[in-house]
Amino acid sequence: MQEEIARSAVDTFISAFNASDDTYVTSLLSQALTSDVVFWGPLGRSEGIEAVERFVLDLRRHPAGAGTMVRCSAVDMPGEWARYQWVFTTPDGGPRLAGTDVVHLRRSLIDQVIVFAGEIEPSGRPAEDGR
Repeated sequence: MQEEIARSAVDTFISAFNASDDTYVTSLLSQALTSDVVFWGPLGRSEGIEAVERFVLDLRRHPAGAGTMVRCSAVDMPGEWARYQWVFTTPDGGPRLAGTDVVHLRRSLIDQVIVFAGEIEPSGRPAEDGR
């Protein structure tokens, strides 16, 4: 039951990245996050839906073009925290990001998000071998 609640909140959060228009981002985030959400992202700690909205909108406006965020694992909830993996891809094989988010829920909404992200080589491009 708790994993279903976490999955619903996570999927609503991810849907903000894929909204058809920027105007829907805040509404979707409000359905998934508490108003005082603590967001631990690549640029440090921030608080509130507005801070998460800025992060989502920045990613949606990636220089390589609008991308797509997808959850690529189940939502695992071994205790108070849930975790899942995601991939963000830009059009035409542009830069991709992947990571794992860890979220904490309060009253069926996410009140903390920790993002662990790293760049992935675009498909078809060989990885550096260190030489």
